[in-house]
Amino acid sequence: MASDDAVTAVLAAVAGGDAERLRVLLHPYLHWTTPDGVTVRGRRKVLEWIAADPPAAPPATHELRDGQIYRWTSGAR
Repeated sequence: MASDDAVTAVLAAVAGGDAERLRVLLHPYLHWTTPDGVTVRGRRKVLEWIAADPPAAPPATHELRDGQIYRWTSGAR
């Protein structure tokens, strides 16, 4: 999966409430950095974080590993 396609897929899964699809798109050792600079590590913890505060926009930066989102750094709110 292309990098931009992965971001689009994550945002679509979040918007559609598709937790299973989102789980597949996120790497197990994911690093998710919020606009406030808080870094959440690990897919399970990130899924809990996203449920409470879903991203509304593409990240400022991101990285794929094994075709999954490995790093996501949110831009400013």
